Amino acid sequence: MKYRKNLLASLLTLGVLVASASSQASGWCESGKPVKFAGLNWESGMLLTDIMMIVLKEGYGCETDQLVGNTIILETALASNDIQVFGEEWMERSEVWKKAAAAGKVVAIGSPIMGAVQGWYVPRYVVEGDAKRNKPARAPDLKTVADLSKYPEVFRDAEEPSKGRFYNCPAGWICEQENTEMLKDYGLENTFTNFRPGTGAALDAAVLSSYKRGEPVLFYYWSPTPLMGQIDAIRLEEKPGVDKTVVTKVGISKAFHEQAPELVAVLEKVNIPIELLNQNLARMTRERIESPKLARIFLKEHPEVWHNWVDEAVANKIQAAL
Repeated sequence: MKYRKNLLASLLTLGVLVASASSQASGWCESGKPVKFAGLNWESGMLLTDIMMIVLKEGYGCETDQLVGNTIILETALASNDIQVFGEEWMERSEVWKKAAAAGKVVAIGSPIMGAVQGWYVPRYVVEGDAKRNKPARAPDLKTVADLSKYPEVFRDAEEPSKGRFYNCPAGWICEQENTEMLKDYGLENTFTNFRPGTGAALDAAVLSSYKRGEPVLFYYWSPTPLMGQIDAIRLEEKPGVDKTVVTKVGISKAFHEQAPELVAVLEKVNIPIELLNQNLARMTRERIESPKLARIFLKEHPEVWHNWVDEAVANKIQAAL
């Protein structure tokens, strides 16, 4: 009898512990606390954020909100738990993130975008030609950045005809400084104009207008972006050992990571194939669809992508809400 009582007591204690753990797992939203997201201002970040917010709201009954600001402000807010989720954190690009991670204030989870890259690009027709538009290949042997030394005249700068033109990032961006160093490292600074558009939109316009006319254009860019969903471009290879793959994570505040493990487990699984993401970002721009609306369209049209982020019951709730 004593053994049975001890066993019963142990089972009851275990049940309390399990119930407590379960309550903790879903307690963040049940307690009425909103999940606050970083209000990112670039297209892929906006779309990923809106998709995550819908999943948590419709699938788990969470109140969600966004705090708008620049990257530094938002990463600082994440470190202090003023926001809980940073939907697209580019690792190794921010000193604020590095310091917060080293101090144990933020946690990087998942891989929302796999295959994201950055580098120097040319339209495919420059290398391979375009029979439909009767465009011959202008630089058939162009495969690497180093090969550009043979082709400055192909990318002739209208303002400095003796040089080619390289479209860099706008002045002040980290990539602008890195690309300027690359021009020097590859010995191209005297044969190519280091052209810096005034804004990101100006860079997009220059590339897209040249592409539509079938003209050669050499430019730095990255993905996922709307532009890369609208054009067919080739990334030039760099020196052996150089890796321009972009590592992205979902940034989570330490408190949220500890107190909402059920929700963290969902966000950890969020991932959208790069080509599909580029296509949807291009659609966002082309059809002028606001990110929250496109997020719902995406979830409705691509259940095969997100159903494995959640269990069947939650997937059904989200599907019904769409």
